[in-house]
Amino acid sequence: MQIFFSVGEPSGDQHAARLIRALKRRRPDLSISGYGGPKMVAAGCDVKFELTNLAVVGIFRVIPLLWQFYTLVKRAERLFRETPPDAVVLVDFPGFNWWIARKAKAAGIPVFYYLPPQIWAWATWRVKRMRKFVDHILCGLPFEPKWYAERGVSAEYVGHPFFDEVAESRLDETFCRRAQADFRRIVGILPGSRNHEVEANFPLQIDLMEQVAARHPDVHFLVACYKEGQRERCRQMLAARPRSLPVDLFVGRTPEIIETSDCCAMVSGSVSLELLARAKPAVVVYRASPLTYALVRPLVRTKSITLPNLIAGRRLMPEWLPVLRPDRTVREMAAVVNEWIASPFKLAQAARDLRQLRQEIGQPGATGRTADRILGHLAPMDRAQAA
Repeated sequence: MQIFFSVGEPSGDQHAARLIRALKRRRPDLSISGYGGPKMVAAGCDVKFELTNLAVVGIFRVIPLLWQFYTLVKRAERLFRETPPDAVVLVDFPGFNWWIARKAKAAGIPVFYYLPPQIWAWATWRVKRMRKFVDHILCGLPFEPKWYAERGVSAEYVGHPFFDEVAESRLDETFCRRAQADFRRIVGILPGSRNHEVEANFPLQIDLMEQVAARHPDVHFLVACYKEGQRERCRQMLAARPRSLPVDLFVGRTPEIIETSDCCAMVSGSVSLELLARAKPAVVVYRASPLTYALVRPLVRTKSITLPNLIAGRRLMPEWLPVLRPDRTVREMAAVVNEWIASPFKLAQAARDLRQLRQEIGQPGATGRTADRILGHLAPMDRAQAA
């Protein structure tokens, strides 16, 4: 049996890698290839191209990459025609993956969409593409199957793998103990996994750190960078400021930083579910250019940019989407963080609200359920081929 994966987001690389391991535990003879990232490679996937290097958001960042995306789609189309896999599994990354789904469907290959794009949030008309090109939708959020059903599309809730990862991950206890021993209070800073997110949002997070440090000199800041190049860029931005801050930058320490922090300041993204899984209060920001905001805002159908807030139906994590007045956003974010640091009661209340939501939706097992669903759907075809 052969399965082709197409994964473009760094978080998708992490989730797909876990799914690949779960699939291989159930079917050791399984052959897996596709487009993805380094974690999928480590899990045993023959990655034909590191698509996660092309993870961008916004039409103006996509345009320079269009020819490369087109080339990758044509390469997949040729593979589907010459050596068709038994299934194609897509993980998020809709702008590109719609085309992979289209080519797979044309070749008669079953298409699974694991952790589908949040089409309920913006550009809802894209549900027509899901209906036309995808055979099996495996949702990570509990309200998604109902949303699809109301539009005549069948979908199944399997749960979100972030809760698996938190339940099964082994933190570096030495790192955590050292951080908690060295620093009385810690604020975690999560500047995003994409380069352009770091460029747009980390300057605001530096402003936030400056305002919090002025009010609470005993606070230390730990920055969770996704890769080494981003750590160096963050270091450069910090060095350009006249004021020195009590800050350390790390790569590959996101779980430990979230766990040891009193609270966090994060760029909006799926990592918000890890914060939910660890019941860690956070303020959330995502800065877009005025032009991108003007183009995208009319398509948005939700009142929140943060997944825990959307699931809960209220703002458990204060969030901001600044465009023209980032200074005001920084002041408001700093006010929340300062209040949490000054009031253990307020901080505990925010954490308690997250724990309550986690208890409702945060059950582990999503990865195993997804592997079982995929192999279960493919089993009749596998038996037919064997016969």
